[in-house]
Amino acid sequence: MSMTPRQFESRYEPSWVELERGLAALDSGKGGEKKPRKLKAGEFPTDSTPPPTAARVAQLYRQCCEHLALARERAYPPHLVDRLEALTARAHQRIYRRHDFGLGALRDLVLYDAPAAVRALRWHLLVVVLVFVLPILVVGVATWVDPHFVLTVVDAQQVRMFDGMYGEQAGEHLGRTSGDDWQMFGFYIMHNVGISFQCFAAGLMLGIGSLVMVGYNGLLFGAIAGFLVTRGDSERFFSFVVTHSAFELTAIVLSGAAGLKLGHAVLAPGRLTRTQALMRAARETSPVVFCFFVMLIIAAALEAFWSSAGWIAPGVKYAVGGCCWALVFAYLGLQGRGHAGGDAR
Repeated sequence: MSMTPRQFESRYEPSWVELERGLAALDSGKGGEKKPRKLKAGEFPTDSTPPPTAARVAQLYRQCCEHLALARERAYPPHLVDRLEALTARAHQRIYRRHDFGLGALRDLVLYDAPAAVRALRWHLLVVVLVFVLPILVVGVATWVDPHFVLTVVDAQQVRMFDGMYGEQAGEHLGRTSGDDWQMFGFYIMHNVGISFQCFAAGLMLGIGSLVMVGYNGLLFGAIAGFLVTRGDSERFFSFVVTHSAFELTAIVLSGAAGLKLGHAVLAPGRLTRTQALMRAARETSPVVFCFFVMLIIAAALEAFWSSAGWIAPGVKYAVGGCCWALVFAYLGLQGRGHAGGDAR
């Protein structure tokens, strides 16, 4: 049974006040080492109460993260959510503060914050996956049944280009018609980053822009795949895309989900103003932006130096590709679960 905001605040405020006292003590270098007296339910700490130890502060921080997640989920008043956001941010900065030029913060972002932020978008991800995968299946089957259907998505010049990239004449380098590995590495970064950030930024159009961008990329992929299958080039095409697509296609989906989150904030800000809701959505999706950007760099490197290598046996590429897909799913689905700052329930 959910509590009213007043009941929620009354029940948990003592722990928030205790956390504030503990952070203040740590900041002043007076963090207590003795085990503090455990406060009774609803009892406020007083000036005579010893400040909580560092271990107790960490425990209170984890609890505060859970309280923040509940307050957001139940759409409690903005002043209450803002207070918890400020308190958890302060505690996170104090607990995980490093003197190693930000490497500790980067580690936390990679290991905990990014995958937790992705999992927080699970409903947005579900919508974007459907919008991306369904066109691939529908257009792919339609093109396989009638090869001329590909011309409804791409023009004849593009069809000839894809035929040259994956046909028997592709030669040593699959998936491209010119350029050396390093040149293509730079091209893939610019091209893929451009697509993903378009999917993300288009979310400001009430989320519809992100869905349109993601859906169009699904149409394009399905049309190309269906056409190449009818041409008998399926092995060259799928062995080319199987490895780097684990990162590239996932990045497109993540960028679309993050954009949809922005659009959702604009369309349904709840008790916040649209500007406040958009700023909050931007903060919550910033680790996701970092995640899909890094994935695009990895995808570009694989596509330039591994996927395009025609001398590597398709079976080897399929095996490596399967490992990459398993790695991506494990990272996004499992990494950081149970950590103090992530996946608060």
